[in-house]
Amino acid sequence: MSSSADALERLYDQAVTLYQQGDFPAASAAFTTMLQQAPRFAPAHNGLGLCLYATGSTRTALEHFEAATRCDQFFAPAYINRGMALRDLGRLPEALACLEKAVALDPRNANAHGNRGMMLTEMQQPAAANACFDRCLQLNPDYPDAPGMRLLNKIYICDWTNLAYDVGDLLERLDRGQRAAPPWALLAFTDSLELKRKVSEQWGRGKHAENPVLGPVKAYTGHQRIRLGYYSADYHRHATAHLIAELFERHDRAKFEVIAFSFGADTGDDMQRRIAAGCTRYIDVRTRNDREVAQMSRDLEIDIAIDLKGLTQENRIGIFAHRAAPIQVSYLGFPGTLGVSYMDYIIADDVVIPESARPHYTEKVVNLPGSYQCNDRKRAVSERVFTRAEAGLPETGFVFCCFNNNFKIMPGIFEVWARILNAVPGSVLWLIEDNQAAVANLKRNASAFGLDPERLVFAPRIAPDEHLARHKLADLFLDTLPYNAHTTASDSLWVGVPLVTCPGESFPARVAASLLTAVDMPELITPNLQEYEALAVALARDPARLGALKDKLAATRATAPLFDTDAFTRNIEAAYLRMLADHRGTP
Repeated sequence: MSSSADALERLYDQAVTLYQQGDFPAASAAFTTMLQQAPRFAPAHNGLGLCLYATGSTRTALEHFEAATRCDQFFAPAYINRGMALRDLGRLPEALACLEKAVALDPRNANAHGNRGMMLTEMQQPAAANACFDRCLQLNPDYPDAPGMRLLNKIYICDWTNLAYDVGDLLERLDRGQRAAPPWALLAFTDSLELKRKVSEQWGRGKHAENPVLGPVKAYTGHQRIRLGYYSADYHRHATAHLIAELFERHDRAKFEVIAFSFGADTGDDMQRRIAAGCTRYIDVRTRNDREVAQMSRDLEIDIAIDLKGLTQENRIGIFAHRAAPIQVSYLGFPGTLGVSYMDYIIADDVVIPESARPHYTEKVVNLPGSYQCNDRKRAVSERVFTRAEAGLPETGFVFCCFNNNFKIMPGIFEVWARILNAVPGSVLWLIEDNQAAVANLKRNASAFGLDPERLVFAPRIAPDEHLARHKLADLFLDTLPYNAHTTASDSLWVGVPLVTCPGESFPARVAASLLTAVDMPELITPNLQEYEALAVALARDPARLGALKDKLAATRATAPLFDTDAFTRNIEAAYLRMLADHRGTP
């Protein structure tokens, strides 16, 4: 080996060490020096791309990953990284092709299989994704997040094969500190506040550590109106948008400016147009990296930055890691702690986060009166009158429903449902139809629990206003545990269908109880699954009792805190003002 080659190898080793230590500017400088000496050295292009990617410069990083694959068409790591950069830019088919190329080049590369599994999960191909995760875990049993993602794909199609073992294995991995699942994958599997905080903190340290590159940010004092920044990928026909649209419209424009930052799909649908019209300013930041969005927020002098995604898929928590505003708030999108030091507050209520749960949140908890959940009184309910035949329901018999996403249905609650239906002859359970695999598996699971699968009826997804209208064919909504109905619960209550719930310990397991409290119907909150089952059966057998509950719900809906958007807006504005006063040290 020549002396120049030796020097290049030493410089490469130094650059890799700097990268691993998190010193990205120094690592970038070293990789750049290497490329000046050897412009076609693929590992240096790849290394520089990784440094740029780590600091949020995804598009420039992609150029270097592409250069690496041009310089060495057999260099699998560059195809993996190129795929992940393309994924972040929303170019999923191209991203998948890159990862498939990496797998073909290096079949024993666990990283290639794991990232391909993540890509296929996002593309809603759970069976193909899990084949990737299975191979990934064969090659590296401790591969980060793969066990949790594999399990999430299984319950997405309601495949409960060996589920108890898989859940136990996942929780054991997490308990011993292994990064075995992203926080959002845990919501349906565990009700443990302690474990959820632990996983969120681990995720924050590993994926979204605080980034001081933009320096500190101070409170802005020269504003006539407080500038609220709301950040989301869901400003379209999505549950978050359906809840928050009227809040944007109701904010007091004499006191607040409302700036929406959108990093989700540009659908142009009616909800996206409404959100845009309801804001002071609507900014599409899909093509901006996290650092750029944080800098833009500072340039706009956002006083309070409100993250509506949290640690869900499509999150951009990196924006807040760069400190987008003096005050940063987690709200609505993720039911739990983000586990990061730079998120200052979480907005909740006394039911979803009681005093005893506060130690499990890294944020300061701000509990609103009434309910934490904003709602939209303008939500349209179609005038179409559905018949039972149109909905695939029998002409007679009691209709239980649960319009939650199928992945929230776990064996424990499903077994309770089977007993409820068997105790109410002629009744059916009306579920949303997420995918055909879930339908087939739920029918098979019904047989396993002694329930005739024909008593499950599946509702295809339709326009939101028509979906609300067809609720009226249902008699009683049965909640899930440990991941409750959230928007689906408020939908049900809005159209007058009572809901039975059993709250758990953590935020996602207490939302339905919060909503029932906010419509003054605590009698539908049960302390355990035995009483949940007994209440559901009793209501189905007692039409007068159920009718009285429906009458009460109809009478209170107009004034209930859950649906009083004006009062909710004043409450959350008062919370924002208190945050600002605390930050400025003013009374």
